[in-house]
Formats: sequence, C-alpha cells, structure tokens
Amino acid sequence: MNLEPSISVYNEIGKLKSVLLHCPGEEIENIVPDYLRRLLFDEIAYLEQARREHNQFADLLRKEGVEVVYLTDLMEDILKDADIRKKFLIELMEEGKAVTEGLQEALMQLFDKYSPRELIRKCISGVRNEELSHIKPKSLGDMVRNPYPFYLDPIPNLYFQRDPFASIGTGISLNAMAYETRNRETLFAKYIFNYHPRFKNIQRWYNRDKTHPIEGGDILVLSDKVLAIGISERTDATAIERLAHSLLNSQESFETVLAFDIPKTRAYMHLDTVFTMVDYDQFSIYPGIENPLDVYSISKGKSGEIEIVYEHEDLPTILKEHLQLPAVNLIRCGNGDRIAASREQWSDGSNTLAISPGKVICYNRNHVTNAALRKNNIEVLEFESYELSRGRGGPRCMSMPLKREPLQ
Repeated sequence: MNLEPSISVYNEIGKLKSVLLHCPGEEIENIVPDYLRRLLFDEIAYLEQARREHNQFADLLRKEGVEVVYLTDLMEDILKDADIRKKFLIELMEEGKAVTEGLQEALMQLFDKYSPRELIRKCISGVRNEELSHIKPKSLGDMVRNPYPFYLDPIPNLYFQRDPFASIGTGISLNAMAYETRNRETLFAKYIFNYHPRFKNIQRWYNRDKTHPIEGGDILVLSDKVLAIGISERTDATAIERLAHSLLNSQESFETVLAFDIPKTRAYMHLDTVFTMVDYDQFSIYPGIENPLDVYSISKGKSGEIEIVYEHEDLPTILKEHLQLPAVNLIRCGNGDRIAASREQWSDGSNTLAISPGKVICYNRNHVTNAALRKNNIEVLEFESYELSRGRGGPRCMSMPLKREPLQ
C-alpha cells in the first residue's frame, strides 16, 4: 500500500517531482476583442503557437524527470461516473450564470453526446449561442433575446494552473478568486480533490466558498517553516490571515506567514509576477516593488493566539532572518535597468519556475533578466514565449507543483 502523500510541497526550489498543467485549447479561440476585459485578457493569442510553446514547456519538465499531470486527464477520470458528471455539470451551469430551466435542459442535451474527454474540453472552451438550435422557453430569461455570443463563457485563464489552488505542505488552499470570470476554474479543483482517487481527502487550509479572495500566484512556500503571501490586486489581507490561522494551528511544520503588501495593479497582479525564489539564498525581484515594501509576519504566539508584527527591516534582512540564512541576494529583473526591468516584468521576467536549487525555467524573451540570473550562477532553461505571454503569466503561473523533494 502506497502511503506517500499525493501533495507534498514544503519549499519553492526543491527538486520538482510532479506538476499539474493545462495545455491551452479552443477556449483561447473564443476570446474576441469586445470581451477581452471580461475574460481578463489584454490581447488575443494564436492558439496553434500557444500550444506549441506549452508543449515545449512540458517537454522541458519531462526531460528534467518531472511527472507532468494534465487537468483534463484528471477530470476525464472523474467524469466517467454518471452521478458525478451530472452534479458537476449542474454546478458548472449555475456558476456560469446559465440558470434558467429551458437553457439548462438544452445544455444538458448538448453535453449528453460527449465522451468524458470531449465533455471536459467543451466545458472549458465554452458554449456559443449557435450551438443550441432550440431552447424550449420556460421562463422570461429563456424568451429574451441574448446579444452576448455565449451561453457559457470560455475559461481561457485555465492554463494558469497556479491560481485556482495552491499546494502547501500536504494540503491545499482551494482558492476564492478575485474575479467572477475565474470562479469556475476552482470548480475543477474542487472535483479533483473531492473525487479523484489519487487526490481526495486532502486537507484544505482555505476553501472556495470563503468571502475574501486569495489566488495561488500570491502564495510562495519559502521553506518548511515560512510561507510568503502577497496582499495584491487579487488577494485580500483577511484571506491571508484566515489561511494563516488554519495552517499555523495544524500539525504542519509551518511557523510564520510573511504578508507582502505589493502595489494593486494589473502589471503586478500576483506576488510571483514580481518576486520568486531561484536558489537557497537567491531571489528574482522586480526592483519597482522594493521601496517601499511593507511586510508583516504572522505567527503563533506563546498563548496560542495569532500574532501579527510589522517588519521594519529591508527585504533582504527580513528574508535572511526568517529563513535563517547568512546572506540573501536579490537578482533584479532587467538587471537593474529601469526600462528593461519594466519591459521584461510585463512579460514575466521575474516569474521563474524552479525545478531544483539554482535551476529555473523562464521565457526566452526576457533575455536581459535571464542573463542576470546566469551571471549569478543560476542555470536557466528557456522556451518560446510569443503567444503564452499574452495572457500575462509566465512559467510559474502556468504550473502547480504537486510534489517537491525536501531541502537538505
């Protein structure tokens, strides 16, 4: 009997053993100019090239001995059960605002013809108006003309698997998303962790039904004792405090949560777009957030109550003290050049994915930052980034580690 936990993440840089991905599909081709902002995109991506780039990313991981697990494969396993399939589709429609009786009947008739694999792809790509030839009117909502081109919106942000949930220790934070358009992404994670035999019965430090948003791009597991979470455009301070309370009162080894208060802008939507760990004592950072950067430490006091302290030192000192390191080196995006830093941060120059200590995967377009990483003895593996970067996320954004080896 295999007693090894299916989730085990106690650091950011230990050898990556297993990772969850979603390769972009037809949902990308259902993005149109009129609804870019609604779907949280700035540009329209070319699907064929985006898939080519994503496959390069997955191949790099496999060559490094990483198990690549796809969201669609896990959901296909789950949807083979007829009862779970029906329950999932009802929840998907409700959360997608397809709530009238006539529309739900028409959608279920459409879904009935799909195999589990075809079904999950259809749920992600969305349902266009012309796909439903007839809706039997059973309410006012069924009768009123709908100028919007979809009965169910596509879910194009799903290739950013970092955000819907976050692996922390042997548990997860099943996240509440900041924008309604991304809520359905966490529904997939809910069903995986409720029903998939490999992943069910995983401890949850936060749940998607909570009132305050938190997203995985803001959560960094710096060590088996220290977590960093960004107070950002998409993660609320109250959610961080509640997650910290749950985690620090568990049997896990974590002792401190560092809350980084970063600017609330789309360019810095998550902490990992401006700050990532690349080695035991080295971090990639966008210099625009360094001053001023407010950091708060959340820990469990002697009486058992949660204590929150404002950290007065600069960031290297804070990291050095909490991670018990002799020194900390910050490698600046754009190698410290203001123009290069701003340009390359926009295309996720600081969004590195560590696959082992001192070895990271990066977009090839951020050549100034990548050269700075190499100058500091970081091995950089690159892949093409013409189209994936249009979604405003990099290699870390696109991946959710399921298992990492512990650090020695």
